[in-house]
Amino acid sequence: MPKIPIITKMNKKIKHTPLMVLGTSSGAGKTLIAAAICRFLKRRGEKPIPFKGQNMSNNAWVDSRGREMAYSQVIQAWSAGIEPSAEMNPVLLKPKGDCTSEVIHLGKSVGTSKAINYYEDWFDSGWEAIKKGMKILLNREEDGRLIIEGAGSPVEVNLKHKDLTNLKIAKFLNANCILVADIERGGVFAQIIGTIALMQPEEKRLIKGIIINRFRGDQALFKTGVKWIEKETRIPVLGILPWLKEIFPPEDSLDLLERKKINQSAEIEIAIIKLPRISNFSDLDPFWGDSSIQIKWIEPGQDLGSPDVLIIPGSKQTIKDLERLNNTGMSNQINKYAENGGNIFGICGGLQMLGKSLVDPHKKESINDLNSLTYSGMDLLPIKTTFGENKHNSQREEIISWPTEKSVKGFEMHYGESDLIDNKNLKIITLFKNSSLGWVIEKQDKSFIGGTYLHGIFENDAWRRQWINKIRQKKGLKKLNHNQESNLDKRERLLDLLADSFEKYITLDKLI
Repeated sequence: MPKIPIITKMNKKIKHTPLMVLGTSSGAGKTLIAAAICRFLKRRGEKPIPFKGQNMSNNAWVDSRGREMAYSQVIQAWSAGIEPSAEMNPVLLKPKGDCTSEVIHLGKSVGTSKAINYYEDWFDSGWEAIKKGMKILLNREEDGRLIIEGAGSPVEVNLKHKDLTNLKIAKFLNANCILVADIERGGVFAQIIGTIALMQPEEKRLIKGIIINRFRGDQALFKTGVKWIEKETRIPVLGILPWLKEIFPPEDSLDLLERKKINQSAEIEIAIIKLPRISNFSDLDPFWGDSSIQIKWIEPGQDLGSPDVLIIPGSKQTIKDLERLNNTGMSNQINKYAENGGNIFGICGGLQMLGKSLVDPHKKESINDLNSLTYSGMDLLPIKTTFGENKHNSQREEIISWPTEKSVKGFEMHYGESDLIDNKNLKIITLFKNSSLGWVIEKQDKSFIGGTYLHGIFENDAWRRQWINKIRQKKGLKKLNHNQESNLDKRERLLDLLADSFEKYITLDKLI
Protein backbone atom coordinates (compact mmCIF):
# COMPACT_ATOMS: atom_id res chain seq x y z
CA MET A 1 0.00 0.00 0.00
CA PRO A 2 1.47 3.43 -0.91
CA LYS A 3 2.92 5.71 1.73
CA ILE A 4 1.56 9.21 1.26
CA PRO A 5 2.59 12.07 3.58
CA ILE A 6 -0.24 12.95 5.95
CA ILE A 7 -1.79 16.35 5.25
CA THR A 8 -3.98 17.90 7.90
CA LYS A 9 -4.51 21.24 6.16
CA MET A 10 -3.43 23.27 3.18
CA ASN A 11 -0.17 25.18 3.54
CA LYS A 12 -1.75 28.37 2.27
CA LYS A 13 -5.16 29.89 2.73
CA ILE A 14 -7.41 29.13 -0.23
CA LYS A 15 -7.88 32.37 -2.15
CA HIS A 16 -11.14 31.47 -3.90
CA THR A 17 -13.84 29.46 -2.17
CA PRO A 18 -14.21 26.12 -3.95
CA LEU A 19 -17.49 25.25 -5.65
CA MET A 20 -18.76 21.69 -5.25
CA VAL A 21 -21.43 20.02 -7.39
CA LEU A 22 -23.37 17.37 -5.47
CA GLY A 23 -26.25 15.32 -6.83
CA THR A 24 -29.39 13.81 -5.39
CA SER A 25 -28.42 10.59 -7.20
CA SER A 26 -26.06 9.07 -9.72
CA GLY A 27 -26.68 10.40 -13.21
CA ALA A 28 -28.16 13.68 -11.99
CA GLY A 29 -25.85 15.60 -14.33
CA LYS A 30 -22.96 16.53 -12.04
CA THR A 31 -20.23 15.88 -14.61
CA LEU A 32 -21.58 18.17 -17.31
CA ILE A 33 -22.64 20.88 -14.86
CA ALA A 34 -19.11 20.92 -13.40
CA ALA A 35 -17.76 21.17 -16.96
CA ALA A 36 -20.16 24.05 -17.68
CA ILE A 37 -19.04 25.89 -14.54
CA CYS A 38 -15.41 25.48 -15.61
CA ARG A 39 -16.08 27.09 -18.99
CA PHE A 40 -18.35 29.74 -17.40
CA LEU A 41 -15.60 30.82 -14.97
CA LYS A 42 -12.92 30.67 -17.65
CA ARG A 43 -14.96 33.14 -19.69
CA ARG A 44 -15.01 35.45 -16.67
CA GLY A 45 -11.25 35.43 -16.39
CA GLU A 46 -11.03 32.99 -13.49
CA LYS A 47 -8.81 29.92 -13.33
CA PRO A 48 -11.12 26.97 -12.59
CA ILE A 49 -9.52 23.65 -11.60
CA PRO A 50 -11.69 20.53 -11.93
CA PHE A 51 -11.46 17.93 -9.19
CA LYS A 52 -13.15 14.68 -8.22
CA GLY A 53 -11.72 12.97 -5.17
CA GLN A 54 -12.76 9.44 -6.09
CA ASN A 55 -14.20 8.16 -9.32
CA MET A 56 -15.22 4.68 -10.42
CA SER A 57 -14.84 4.27 -14.16
CA ASN A 58 -13.08 2.23 -16.82
CA ASN A 59 -13.26 5.20 -19.16
CA ALA A 60 -9.80 6.50 -18.37
CA TRP A 61 -7.13 8.69 -19.93
CA VAL A 62 -3.38 9.10 -19.52
CA ASP A 63 -1.87 12.49 -18.67
CA SER A 64 1.43 13.88 -19.96
CA ARG A 65 3.32 12.10 -17.16
CA GLY A 66 1.83 8.70 -17.99
CA ARG A 67 -0.66 8.68 -15.09
CA GLU A 68 -4.26 7.45 -15.26
CA MET A 69 -7.30 9.58 -14.52
CA ALA A 70 -11.02 9.45 -15.27
CA TYR A 71 -12.02 10.83 -18.66
CA SER A 72 -14.74 12.98 -17.06
CA GLN A 73 -12.12 15.15 -15.34
CA VAL A 74 -10.23 15.34 -18.64
CA ILE A 75 -13.33 16.82 -20.30
CA GLN A 76 -13.67 19.27 -17.41
CA ALA A 77 -10.01 20.29 -17.72
CA TRP A 78 -10.45 20.94 -21.43
CA SER A 79 -13.53 22.99 -20.58
CA ALA A 80 -11.41 24.99 -18.12
CA GLY A 81 -8.71 25.48 -20.75
CA ILE A 82 -5.99 23.72 -18.75
CA GLU A 83 -3.94 20.57 -19.15
CA PRO A 84 -5.48 17.49 -17.49
CA SER A 85 -3.42 15.95 -14.69
CA ALA A 86 -3.97 12.94 -12.42
CA GLU A 87 -4.19 15.18 -9.33
CA MET A 88 -7.64 16.20 -10.60
CA ASN A 89 -8.80 12.63 -9.90
CA PRO A 90 -6.51 11.31 -7.15
CA VAL A 91 -8.46 8.09 -6.51
CA LEU A 92 -9.69 6.08 -9.48
CA LEU A 93 -11.34 2.68 -9.09
CA LYS A 94 -11.42 0.58 -12.26
CA PRO A 95 -13.97 -2.28 -11.99
CA LYS A 96 -12.68 -5.69 -13.03
CA GLY A 97 -15.88 -7.64 -12.33
CA ASP A 98 -16.69 -9.98 -9.44
CA CYS A 99 -16.95 -6.95 -7.10
CA THR A 100 -13.21 -6.31 -7.55
CA SER A 101 -11.54 -3.09 -8.69
CA GLU A 102 -8.06 -1.94 -9.55
CA VAL A 103 -7.08 0.93 -7.23
CA ILE A 104 -5.32 3.94 -8.78
CA HIS A 105 -3.80 6.61 -6.49
CA LEU A 106 -2.55 9.84 -8.07
CA GLY A 107 -2.39 8.14 -11.43
CA LYS A 108 -0.53 4.97 -10.43
CA SER A 109 -1.88 1.47 -9.88
CA VAL A 110 -1.41 0.53 -6.22
CA GLY A 111 -3.35 -2.72 -5.93
CA THR A 112 -6.74 -4.39 -6.23
CA SER A 113 -9.55 -4.60 -3.73
CA LYS A 114 -12.79 -6.46 -3.16
CA ALA A 115 -15.69 -4.10 -2.56
CA ILE A 116 -16.37 -5.53 0.89
CA ASN A 117 -12.76 -4.81 2.00
CA TYR A 118 -12.22 -1.51 0.23
CA TYR A 119 -12.96 0.96 3.00
CA GLU A 120 -11.10 -1.01 5.64
CA ASP A 121 -8.02 -1.40 3.47
CA TRP A 122 -7.94 1.78 1.40
CA PHE A 123 -9.88 4.55 3.18
CA ASP A 124 -6.94 6.20 4.98
CA SER A 125 -4.50 6.07 2.07
CA GLY A 126 -7.26 7.21 -0.28
CA TRP A 127 -8.01 10.26 1.84
CA GLU A 128 -4.33 11.18 1.98
CA ALA A 129 -4.12 10.87 -1.82
CA ILE A 130 -7.15 13.16 -2.14
CA LYS A 131 -5.66 15.79 0.13
CA LYS A 132 -2.31 15.60 -1.62
CA GLY A 133 -4.02 16.04 -4.99
CA MET A 134 -5.86 19.15 -3.79
CA LYS A 135 -2.70 20.59 -2.28
CA ILE A 136 -0.67 20.10 -5.46
CA LEU A 137 -3.36 21.69 -7.62
CA LEU A 138 -3.77 24.74 -5.38
CA ASN A 139 -0.03 25.23 -4.96
CA ARG A 140 0.37 24.94 -8.74
CA GLU A 141 -2.23 27.62 -9.39
CA GLU A 142 -2.57 29.99 -6.42
CA ASP A 143 -5.31 32.02 -8.10
CA GLY A 144 -7.27 28.94 -9.06
CA ARG A 145 -10.69 27.88 -7.83
CA LEU A 146 -11.44 24.20 -7.32
CA ILE A 147 -14.59 23.02 -9.11
CA ILE A 148 -15.35 19.75 -7.36
CA GLU A 149 -17.64 17.01 -8.59
CA GLY A 150 -19.27 14.70 -6.07
CA ALA A 151 -20.20 11.07 -6.70
CA GLY A 152 -23.61 9.43 -6.56
CA SER A 153 -25.63 10.65 -3.60
CA PRO A 154 -23.86 12.37 -0.69
CA VAL A 155 -26.22 10.88 1.91
CA GLU A 156 -26.16 7.12 1.46
CA VAL A 157 -26.77 6.21 5.10
CA ASN A 158 -24.92 2.90 5.01
CA LEU A 159 -21.84 4.41 3.34
CA LYS A 160 -21.78 8.03 4.46
CA HIS A 161 -19.23 7.52 7.25
CA LYS A 162 -16.89 5.99 4.66
CA ASP A 163 -17.61 8.41 1.82
CA LEU A 164 -14.34 9.88 0.55
CA THR A 165 -15.61 12.12 -2.19
CA ASN A 166 -18.70 14.07 -1.15
CA LEU A 167 -19.38 15.86 2.15
CA LYS A 168 -16.02 14.91 3.65
CA ILE A 169 -14.30 17.02 0.99
CA ALA A 170 -16.95 19.73 1.23
CA LYS A 171 -16.36 20.11 4.96
CA PHE A 172 -12.57 19.90 4.64
CA LEU A 173 -12.57 22.81 2.17
CA ASN A 174 -15.64 24.63 3.50
CA ALA A 175 -16.85 24.63 -0.09
CA ASN A 176 -19.92 26.33 -1.49
CA CYS A 177 -22.05 23.37 -2.56
CA ILE A 178 -24.67 23.15 -5.29
CA LEU A 179 -27.23 20.34 -5.15
CA VAL A 180 -28.35 19.05 -8.55
CA ALA A 181 -31.64 17.19 -8.98
CA ASP A 182 -32.76 15.45 -12.19
CA ILE A 183 -36.43 16.27 -12.82
CA GLU A 184 -36.55 13.88 -15.81
CA ARG A 185 -36.43 10.94 -13.39
CA GLY A 186 -39.52 12.15 -11.54
CA GLY A 187 -39.94 12.80 -7.83
CA VAL A 188 -37.74 15.88 -7.87
CA PHE A 189 -39.26 17.32 -4.67
CA ALA A 190 -38.65 14.12 -2.75
CA GLN A 191 -35.11 13.94 -4.16
CA ILE A 192 -34.26 17.39 -2.82
CA ILE A 193 -36.09 17.27 0.51
CA GLY A 194 -34.91 13.74 1.26
CA THR A 195 -31.27 14.51 0.48
CA ILE A 196 -31.18 17.61 2.66
CA ALA A 197 -33.10 15.91 5.49
CA LEU A 198 -30.38 13.27 5.73
CA MET A 199 -27.64 15.88 6.20
CA GLN A 200 -26.25 17.04 9.51
CA PRO A 201 -26.70 20.78 10.28
CA GLU A 202 -23.03 21.53 9.54
CA GLU A 203 -23.44 19.80 6.19
CA LYS A 204 -26.72 21.46 5.27
CA ARG A 205 -25.22 24.91 5.80
CA LEU A 206 -22.74 24.20 2.98
CA ILE A 207 -25.57 23.82 0.43
CA LYS A 208 -25.78 27.29 -1.09
CA GLY A 209 -27.99 26.59 -4.05
CA ILE A 210 -30.10 24.07 -5.95
CA ILE A 211 -30.19 23.38 -9.69
CA ILE A 212 -33.08 21.57 -11.36
CA ASN A 213 -31.66 19.64 -14.31
CA ARG A 214 -33.15 18.16 -17.53
CA PHE A 215 -36.43 20.09 -17.51
CA ARG A 216 -38.70 19.62 -20.55
CA GLY A 217 -41.35 22.13 -21.53
CA ASP A 218 -42.32 25.58 -20.32
CA GLN A 219 -40.36 26.56 -17.21
CA ALA A 220 -43.15 28.96 -16.21
CA LEU A 221 -45.12 25.87 -15.20
CA PHE A 222 -42.55 25.16 -12.48
CA LYS A 223 -42.56 28.58 -10.79
CA THR A 224 -44.73 27.36 -7.92
CA GLY A 225 -42.40 24.37 -7.57
CA VAL A 226 -39.40 26.67 -7.20
CA LYS A 227 -41.17 28.73 -4.54
CA TRP A 228 -42.12 25.59 -2.61
CA ILE A 229 -38.56 24.22 -2.69
CA GLU A 230 -37.09 27.53 -1.51
CA LYS A 231 -39.67 27.82 1.26
CA GLU A 232 -39.17 24.28 2.53
CA THR A 233 -35.34 24.21 2.30
CA ARG A 234 -34.49 27.89 2.77
CA ILE A 235 -31.98 27.38 -0.02
CA PRO A 236 -32.24 29.37 -3.27
CA VAL A 237 -32.92 27.63 -6.57
CA LEU A 238 -30.14 28.92 -8.84
CA GLY A 239 -32.00 28.00 -12.00
CA ILE A 240 -33.55 25.31 -14.15
CA LEU A 241 -31.50 23.69 -16.90
CA PRO A 242 -33.48 22.43 -19.89
CA TRP A 243 -32.96 19.05 -21.52
CA LEU A 244 -29.94 19.47 -23.74
CA LYS A 245 -30.37 17.85 -27.14
CA GLU A 246 -26.75 18.21 -28.17
CA ILE A 247 -24.49 15.17 -27.84
CA PHE A 248 -21.86 15.56 -25.13
CA PRO A 249 -18.95 13.29 -24.13
CA PRO A 250 -20.36 10.69 -21.71
CA GLU A 251 -18.94 9.58 -18.39
CA ASP A 252 -20.15 5.99 -18.41
CA SER A 253 -21.20 3.31 -20.85
CA LEU A 254 -24.89 3.57 -19.91
CA ASP A 255 -24.95 7.18 -21.09
CA LEU A 256 -23.22 6.14 -24.29
CA LEU A 257 -25.62 3.31 -25.02
CA GLU A 258 -28.62 5.57 -24.54
CA ARG A 259 -27.62 7.44 -27.70
CA LYS A 260 -30.22 5.93 -30.01
CA LYS A 261 -30.39 8.63 -32.63
CA ILE A 262 -31.02 7.26 -36.12
CA ASN A 263 -29.09 9.04 -38.88
CA GLN A 264 -31.47 8.97 -41.81
CA SER A 265 -28.69 10.10 -44.14
CA ALA A 266 -26.11 7.58 -42.87
CA GLU A 267 -24.11 5.90 -45.62
CA ILE A 268 -22.09 3.43 -43.54
CA GLU A 269 -22.87 1.43 -40.42
CA ILE A 270 -20.28 0.93 -37.69
CA ALA A 271 -21.07 -1.93 -35.31
CA ILE A 272 -19.40 -1.92 -31.90
CA ILE A 273 -19.27 -4.94 -29.61
CA LYS A 274 -20.64 -4.00 -26.19
CA LEU A 275 -18.16 -5.95 -24.09
CA PRO A 276 -19.25 -6.69 -20.50
CA ARG A 277 -16.11 -4.95 -19.21
CA ILE A 278 -15.79 -2.32 -21.92
CA SER A 279 -13.20 0.39 -21.27
CA ASN A 280 -12.13 3.63 -22.93
CA PHE A 281 -15.30 3.89 -24.98
CA SER A 282 -14.49 7.60 -25.38
CA ASP A 283 -12.25 6.30 -28.21
CA LEU A 284 -15.48 6.21 -30.22
CA ASP A 285 -16.65 9.77 -29.50
CA PRO A 286 -15.35 11.20 -32.81
CA PHE A 287 -17.94 9.14 -34.71
CA TRP A 288 -20.90 10.72 -32.90
CA GLY A 289 -22.47 13.63 -34.69
CA ASP A 290 -21.21 12.44 -38.11
CA SER A 291 -24.36 12.35 -40.25
CA SER A 292 -22.76 9.85 -42.66
CA ILE A 293 -22.33 7.22 -39.93
CA GLN A 294 -24.82 5.08 -38.05
CA ILE A 295 -23.52 3.51 -34.83
CA LYS A 296 -24.95 0.13 -33.83
CA TRP A 297 -24.16 -1.51 -30.50
CA ILE A 298 -24.06 -5.31 -30.46
CA GLU A 299 -24.45 -7.25 -27.22
CA PRO A 300 -22.71 -10.65 -27.01
CA GLY A 301 -25.26 -13.18 -28.21
CA GLN A 302 -27.12 -10.80 -30.52
CA ASP A 303 -27.07 -11.14 -34.29
CA LEU A 304 -24.05 -9.34 -35.71
CA GLY A 305 -25.72 -8.60 -39.02
CA SER A 306 -23.72 -7.17 -41.91
CA PRO A 307 -22.23 -3.84 -40.81
CA ASP A 308 -19.73 -2.01 -42.99
CA VAL A 309 -17.12 -2.27 -40.24
CA LEU A 310 -16.94 -3.91 -36.83
CA ILE A 311 -15.02 -2.35 -33.94
CA ILE A 312 -14.00 -4.38 -30.90
CA PRO A 313 -13.18 -1.77 -28.22
CA GLY A 314 -10.95 -1.94 -25.16
CA SER A 315 -11.65 -4.22 -22.22
CA LYS A 316 -10.66 -4.07 -18.58
CA GLN A 317 -10.51 -7.88 -18.55
CA THR A 318 -9.66 -9.06 -22.06
CA ILE A 319 -9.64 -12.82 -21.40
CA LYS A 320 -12.92 -12.80 -19.50
CA ASP A 321 -14.62 -10.76 -22.20
CA LEU A 322 -13.18 -13.02 -24.88
CA GLU A 323 -14.60 -16.00 -23.01
CA ARG A 324 -18.00 -14.29 -23.04
CA LEU A 325 -17.78 -13.82 -26.80
CA ASN A 326 -16.87 -17.49 -27.18
CA ASN A 327 -19.67 -18.74 -24.94
CA THR A 328 -22.34 -16.66 -26.67
CA GLY A 329 -21.25 -17.62 -30.17
CA MET A 330 -20.18 -14.07 -30.97
CA SER A 331 -16.61 -15.15 -31.76
CA ASN A 332 -17.96 -17.54 -34.40
CA GLN A 333 -20.09 -14.77 -35.87
CA ILE A 334 -17.05 -12.47 -36.03
CA ASN A 335 -14.98 -15.15 -37.80
CA LYS A 336 -17.73 -15.76 -40.36
CA TYR A 337 -18.08 -12.01 -40.87
CA ALA A 338 -14.33 -11.84 -41.58
CA GLU A 339 -14.52 -14.80 -44.00
CA ASN A 340 -17.27 -13.01 -45.92
CA GLY A 341 -15.19 -9.87 -46.43
CA GLY A 342 -16.08 -7.90 -43.32
CA ASN A 343 -13.88 -5.07 -42.05
CA ILE A 344 -12.71 -5.47 -38.42
CA PHE A 345 -10.69 -3.16 -36.19
CA GLY A 346 -9.74 -3.78 -32.56
CA ILE A 347 -8.49 -1.29 -30.00
CA CYS A 348 -6.21 -2.47 -27.18
CA GLY A 349 -8.09 -5.43 -25.68
CA GLY A 350 -10.00 -5.74 -28.94
CA LEU A 351 -6.68 -6.08 -30.78
CA GLN A 352 -5.54 -8.76 -28.33
CA MET A 353 -8.73 -10.80 -28.90
CA LEU A 354 -8.11 -10.86 -32.65
CA GLY A 355 -4.78 -12.64 -32.18
CA LYS A 356 -3.90 -16.32 -32.15
CA SER A 357 -3.19 -16.70 -28.43
CA LEU A 358 -3.13 -14.86 -25.11
CA VAL A 359 -0.74 -15.92 -22.35
CA ASP A 360 -1.17 -14.82 -18.73
CA PRO A 361 1.78 -16.12 -16.67
CA HIS A 362 1.09 -13.78 -13.74
CA LYS A 363 -2.70 -14.37 -13.75
CA LYS A 364 -3.44 -10.71 -14.37
CA GLU A 365 -6.45 -11.53 -16.53
CA SER A 366 -7.06 -15.25 -16.11
CA ILE A 367 -10.41 -16.85 -15.44
CA ASN A 368 -10.37 -17.91 -11.79
CA ASP A 369 -11.76 -21.41 -12.19
CA LEU A 370 -9.32 -22.44 -14.93
CA ASN A 371 -5.72 -23.55 -14.39
CA SER A 372 -4.64 -22.82 -17.95
CA LEU A 373 -2.46 -19.78 -18.49
CA THR A 374 -2.80 -19.83 -22.30
CA TYR A 375 -6.03 -18.95 -24.12
CA SER A 376 -6.97 -19.10 -27.77
CA GLY A 377 -7.87 -15.89 -29.54
CA MET A 378 -9.99 -15.52 -32.67
CA ASP A 379 -6.92 -16.24 -34.84
CA LEU A 380 -7.67 -13.41 -37.25
CA LEU A 381 -4.25 -11.78 -36.76
CA PRO A 382 -0.97 -13.74 -36.40
CA ILE A 383 -0.02 -12.23 -33.05
CA LYS A 384 0.61 -13.57 -29.55
CA THR A 385 -0.17 -11.46 -26.48
CA THR A 386 1.62 -11.96 -23.17
CA PHE A 387 0.31 -10.19 -20.07
CA GLY A 388 3.16 -8.85 -17.93
CA GLU A 389 3.23 -7.46 -14.42
CA ASN A 390 3.88 -3.86 -15.47
CA LYS A 391 1.33 -1.59 -17.09
CA HIS A 392 2.24 0.51 -20.12
CA ASN A 393 0.93 4.04 -19.64
CA SER A 394 2.16 6.85 -21.86
CA GLN A 395 1.12 9.46 -24.36
CA ARG A 396 2.44 8.72 -27.83
CA GLU A 397 3.00 10.56 -31.09
CA GLU A 398 3.86 8.17 -33.90
CA ILE A 399 3.92 7.87 -37.68
CA ILE A 400 1.23 5.47 -38.89
CA SER A 401 1.68 3.84 -42.30
CA TRP A 402 -1.87 2.67 -43.12
CA PRO A 403 -4.18 3.46 -44.86
CA THR A 404 -1.92 6.46 -45.50
CA GLU A 405 1.17 7.81 -43.80
CA LYS A 406 0.21 10.30 -41.11
CA SER A 407 1.48 11.57 -37.77
CA VAL A 408 -1.02 10.58 -35.06
CA LYS A 409 -1.35 11.11 -31.32
CA GLY A 410 -2.91 8.94 -28.63
CA PHE A 411 -2.03 7.03 -25.50
CA GLU A 412 -1.20 3.52 -24.34
CA MET A 413 -2.81 1.98 -21.26
CA HIS A 414 -2.43 -1.79 -21.10
CA TYR A 415 -0.65 -4.73 -19.48
CA GLY A 416 -0.31 -7.07 -22.45
CA GLU A 417 2.44 -6.96 -25.08
CA SER A 418 1.76 -8.40 -28.53
CA ASP A 419 4.25 -9.82 -31.02
CA LEU A 420 4.01 -11.20 -34.53
CA ILE A 421 4.37 -14.97 -34.55
CA ASP A 422 4.36 -15.35 -38.36
CA ASN A 423 6.78 -12.84 -39.82
CA LYS A 424 6.60 -14.64 -43.18
CA ASN A 425 3.00 -13.55 -43.62
CA LEU A 426 3.49 -10.92 -46.31
CA LYS A 427 -0.08 -9.67 -45.95
CA ILE A 428 0.67 -8.21 -42.52
CA ILE A 429 1.25 -4.47 -42.40
CA THR A 430 2.97 -3.08 -39.31
CA LEU A 431 0.98 0.08 -38.62
CA PHE A 432 3.67 2.12 -36.91
CA LYS A 433 7.25 2.62 -38.03
CA ASN A 434 8.82 3.04 -34.61
CA SER A 435 6.88 0.68 -32.37
CA SER A 436 4.76 -2.48 -32.22
CA LEU A 437 1.51 -0.67 -31.57
CA GLY A 438 -0.63 -2.40 -34.17
CA TRP A 439 -1.03 -4.43 -37.35
CA VAL A 440 -3.46 -4.83 -40.21
CA ILE A 441 -4.11 -7.38 -42.95
CA GLU A 442 -5.52 -6.09 -46.23
CA LYS A 443 -7.31 -8.70 -48.35
CA GLN A 444 -7.72 -8.87 -52.10
CA ASP A 445 -11.39 -7.92 -51.78
CA LYS A 446 -10.24 -4.63 -50.14
CA SER A 447 -11.50 -5.67 -46.70
CA PHE A 448 -9.21 -5.37 -43.69
CA ILE A 449 -8.62 -6.89 -40.26
CA GLY A 450 -6.44 -4.95 -37.87
CA GLY A 451 -6.06 -3.12 -34.61
CA THR A 452 -3.92 -0.93 -32.42
CA TYR A 453 -2.95 -0.31 -28.81
CA LEU A 454 -3.24 3.44 -29.38
CA HIS A 455 -6.28 4.84 -27.58
CA GLY A 456 -7.60 8.04 -29.11
CA ILE A 457 -6.59 6.98 -32.62
CA PHE A 458 -9.91 8.17 -34.07
CA GLU A 459 -9.41 11.69 -32.68
CA ASN A 460 -6.81 12.22 -35.40
CA ASP A 461 -9.06 13.79 -38.03
CA ALA A 462 -6.97 13.26 -41.16
CA TRP A 463 -6.27 9.61 -40.32
CA ARG A 464 -9.88 8.90 -39.29
CA ARG A 465 -11.10 10.35 -42.59
CA GLN A 466 -8.74 8.07 -44.56
CA TRP A 467 -9.84 5.08 -42.44
CA ILE A 468 -13.50 5.83 -43.17
CA ASN A 469 -12.71 6.39 -46.85
CA LYS A 470 -11.19 2.91 -46.97
CA ILE A 471 -14.59 1.54 -45.91
CA ARG A 472 -16.47 3.86 -48.26
CA GLN A 473 -14.26 2.85 -51.19
CA LYS A 474 -15.08 -0.84 -50.66
CA LYS A 475 -18.77 0.08 -50.66
CA GLY A 476 -18.48 2.16 -53.83
CA LEU A 477 -19.09 5.51 -52.12
CA LYS A 478 -17.35 8.81 -52.81
CA LYS A 479 -14.50 9.83 -50.52
CA LEU A 480 -15.17 12.27 -47.70
CA ASN A 481 -14.03 15.81 -48.33
CA HIS A 482 -11.56 17.70 -46.15
CA ASN A 483 -13.99 20.39 -45.00
CA GLN A 484 -15.54 18.47 -42.12
CA GLU A 485 -15.47 19.93 -38.62
CA SER A 486 -12.40 18.74 -36.71
CA ASN A 487 -12.82 16.65 -33.58
CA LEU A 488 -11.21 19.41 -31.47
CA ASP A 489 -13.45 22.10 -32.94
CA LYS A 490 -16.53 19.94 -32.38
CA ARG A 491 -15.57 19.35 -28.76
CA GLU A 492 -15.00 23.06 -28.15
CA ARG A 493 -18.29 23.91 -29.84
CA LEU A 494 -20.20 21.46 -27.65
CA LEU A 495 -18.55 22.75 -24.48
CA ASP A 496 -19.42 26.31 -25.52
CA LEU A 497 -23.03 25.28 -26.19
CA LEU A 498 -23.13 23.73 -22.73
CA ALA A 499 -21.74 26.88 -21.13
CA ASP A 500 -24.10 29.09 -23.14
CA SER A 501 -27.09 27.16 -21.81
CA PHE A 502 -25.69 27.29 -18.27
CA GLU A 503 -25.17 31.07 -18.44
CA LYS A 504 -28.68 31.57 -19.81
CA TYR A 505 -30.52 29.63 -17.12
CA ILE A 506 -28.30 29.54 -14.00
CA THR A 507 -27.24 32.39 -11.68
CA LEU A 508 -23.98 31.81 -9.80
CA ASP A 509 -23.01 35.38 -8.91
CA LYS A 510 -23.70 35.06 -5.19
CA LEU A 511 -21.55 31.94 -4.91
CA ILE A 512 -18.45 33.33 -6.63
